[in-house]
Amino acid sequence: MTAPGTLAIYAGAALAEILGCFAVWAWMRQGASPLWLLPGLVSLAVFAWLLTFAPADFAGRAYAAYGGVYIAASLVWLWLVEKQRPDAWDMTGAAICLLGAAIILLAPRAA
Repeated sequence: MTAPGTLAIYAGAALAEILGCFAVWAWMRQGASPLWLLPGLVSLAVFAWLLTFAPADFAGRAYAAYGGVYIAASLVWLWLVEKQRPDAWDMTGAAICLLGAAIILLAPRAA
């Protein structure tokens, strides 16, 4: 699979996970209707399904690489949806996580 394809899978999974988790957050922390849980559960199922397409031989490696993308996507959510601009520490941490994800995903491995 190509790098853009892999990034698309991880970006879609991150969006689905954030939406699902935010539905629970909105219900528990912001007083939203419990009906928010229904699309939230669907979104979390989509997240798990998308990760099955990750180009890794082992689930744990796919999840580890995804983690860096999730962290960066969460900061995008913070900025665009919650209107809180990430600070330099947020950006530095996300960059380190993305570097780690790239190493995990792209490192040459013995067959």
